[in-house]
Amino acid sequence: MVLLCGIPLLLMEFIIGQYTSLGPVRALAEICPLLKGVGVATVVISFLLCTYYNVIITWALYYLFNSFWSTLPWQSCNNTWNIVENCSDGFPGNATHLKSASQQFFDYRLLEMSDGIEELGSIRWNLFGLLILAWIIVYFCIFKGVKSSGKVVYFTAIFPYVILMSLLINNIQLPGAKEGILFFLTPQWSQLLNVQVWVNAAAQVFNSIGIGFGSMLSMASYNKFNNNILKDTLVVVVINAVTSIFAGLVIFSAIGYMSYLHKLPVEDIATDGPGLVFVVYPEAFVTMPIAPMWATLFFFMLLCLGVDSQFAMVEVMVVSLMDSWGKRLLRFFRYKELVVLAVCFVAFLLGIPNVTKGGIYFFQLMDHYTAMVSLMFLAFFEVVAICWIYGVRRLCANYKEMLGTSPIFFFKLCWWFFAPFLLTVILIFSIIRYTPARYGKTYTYPPWAEGLGWTISFCSIIWIPLAAVHTLYTSKGSFIQRLRSSLSPVSKVIPAGSQEEMVKLKLSCSVIHTNRNLAKEYNL
Repeated sequence: MVLLCGIPLLLMEFIIGQYTSLGPVRALAEICPLLKGVGVATVVISFLLCTYYNVIITWALYYLFNSFWSTLPWQSCNNTWNIVENCSDGFPGNATHLKSASQQFFDYRLLEMSDGIEELGSIRWNLFGLLILAWIIVYFCIFKGVKSSGKVVYFTAIFPYVILMSLLINNIQLPGAKEGILFFLTPQWSQLLNVQVWVNAAAQVFNSIGIGFGSMLSMASYNKFNNNILKDTLVVVVINAVTSIFAGLVIFSAIGYMSYLHKLPVEDIATDGPGLVFVVYPEAFVTMPIAPMWATLFFFMLLCLGVDSQFAMVEVMVVSLMDSWGKRLLRFFRYKELVVLAVCFVAFLLGIPNVTKGGIYFFQLMDHYTAMVSLMFLAFFEVVAICWIYGVRRLCANYKEMLGTSPIFFFKLCWWFFAPFLLTVILIFSIIRYTPARYGKTYTYPPWAEGLGWTISFCSIIWIPLAAVHTLYTSKGSFIQRLRSSLSPVSKVIPAGSQEEMVKLKLSCSVIHTNRNLAKEYNL
């Protein structure tokens, strides 16, 4: 999935972002007016994602502040929030009526979770306060645009590697670490015939690299016109893949250690979702020497990683607003910093349901229908808009105009065939094998919650047909003429004519590109 979709589609987004120097809304409207709604949809999905993603940073802050105690609060069952009769100091194994002390801390102390989404309950005020703190951190990371976020990312992107290396050195010395690492690295080849594995692989690649969210396209819009985007693409993808494997070694070495301690199979301890980070790994710290130090470093690392992802998604919304209504917004807010503040404040308000007592159910519902269901639809239509309608020929011309050489045949083949084909198959099988959202192994959502989930999903997808209808309605001529014009780029992208005209056009493109970036930097 990385080779056939990840690398080609990331390069595709970089080409469009860097060439147009626009955010996803304006860029898609320029190159394919009929599917300009794809650009709007990517902004909406990024905004929806950032409303609940900051809750993970909130949880990380809560665990970070609770890691300063000499005895970690999830270490035993002798706390006021524990239900002693079904609390286990270790992992309960197959005893389904028992919960570990770490699980009870997550459920009953952090979340104070209710019995279902039907009972959202009152606001968890300590989490509410930490949610405000999380948004303050994000705001001060991005309020100056790439000037501030570019400086912050030097620390937040590099520091986690120091922590991961420290944790790995510590973990591999623990008994059972080898078994955990082997469980992580040993392939189960029969799973290649399982379509869900491919769907999960696609979701992982798109989520981790950031394809389909508009964030990469937005960041590329700040590049110089002749920036080497091929090198950027390969660096991003390789570092992302290596980091994923590196982090897996850190996690599974600790899980192997827990397997050794509690005499349980590794697969019984390994879990997915927030439980891995906020339940299993904290349990591992308890048995390590100098446990508070390792816990503090780990959750500070999570905070850094979460902030990196969060400000990229918020930046998508800010860039798109400034591209579309920059003059009007600055006439009202006067400063771009206040526009960023308004975006953060609205996202904060929409995230409040996630910090209620039933917030974890709302969080899981949002995550399922935003990061899984909507994303595949958006990625498919983005590829259709850029690769098939705008065309690989134009895309290659844009690439050559910026870098002086054409992309290799492998990328053309992926843009023409492999990426659209794989996304089509995954989308079809996702629809055929659709499974409703669940929390844990037992809780199923009521029908009205499923309806709410689909409504959340359609909040982004609906912009694609709406924008197509709007484009056809506002165009002139017969229906065929309107359709033909809406399938063509707004401006002539592939230059034709004499060498002198080519030079003039390239020079004017560079000047326009420079002026757009200056306008972004100085809020003009």
